Amino acid sequence: MSWWQALILGVIQGLTEFLPVSSSGHLTIGQTLLNVQFEEGDMLLFDVLVHAATVCATLLVLWKEVCWILKGTFTTPVWNDEKQYACKIIVSMVPVFVVGMFFKDQVEAIFGSGLVVVGACLLVTACLLAFAQYAKPRQKESIGWWDSLIIGLGQAVAVLPGLSRSGTTIATGILLGNKKEQVAQFSFLMVMVPILGQAFLDLLDVLQGEVVSNLSPVCLLIGFVSAFAVGAAACKWMIGIVKRQKLIYFAIYCLLMGGFALIYGLC
Repeated sequence: MSWWQALILGVIQGLTEFLPVSSSGHLTIGQTLLNVQFEEGDMLLFDVLVHAATVCATLLVLWKEVCWILKGTFTTPVWNDEKQYACKIIVSMVPVFVVGMFFKDQVEAIFGSGLVVVGACLLVTACLLAFAQYAKPRQKESIGWWDSLIIGLGQAVAVLPGLSRSGTTIATGILLGNKKEQVAQFSFLMVMVPILGQAFLDLLDVLQGEVVSNLSPVCLLIGFVSAFAVGAAACKWMIGIVKRQKLIYFAIYCLLMGGFALIYGLC
């Protein structure tokens, strides 16, 4: 992989991690169109770095919210709003933890299925976003415990390439009647620990020599920096988009991109 391919893939990851269009699906499409040939170890390490970059971007944009949660959780023994919020995030992570622990091999096998699966899942993402755009459920004041679990189930299903994690979790939260800005913030916060945990485990494999990578440090650095910079902008932008209820445009985009990927994959 050349430096300019690393740059483009980093930009794709940073942009699509937060926009409801599926980062994994777009990375697959990008690698195919750019004709990037990854060795197994190269792909794993690059994926770890660009995902870690988007987590760092989330921390930058939502730093005040993260500090609010940590301060309220660890500085007082009182059962307060901050502790409840932190526990709801933990509840939301249970489904993806189960998938990661017991179905990792099956999920990794699906990632090698090509653009047909990506295209089909992008079409599902388009449907979810369209439903969320026009649904009018009764509004709730805050995200409840059951809502946290159901949103977490959406995140677990969204490990499929082409099924947008942010799109699925945000759409699920909106369909449950939660306020759009609250759902967007919760969606971005709930993914940080699973991504960092998976990145740490994958990095251990690399350091222990179980996975060998031949990527140059320059490519890795360019991929990380581009994913971080674009991801920070996309995270802030996406919160505003959800608040203004503009998901239908992304539904149309996913419909077109899903159709393209499906046709390209079949041909």
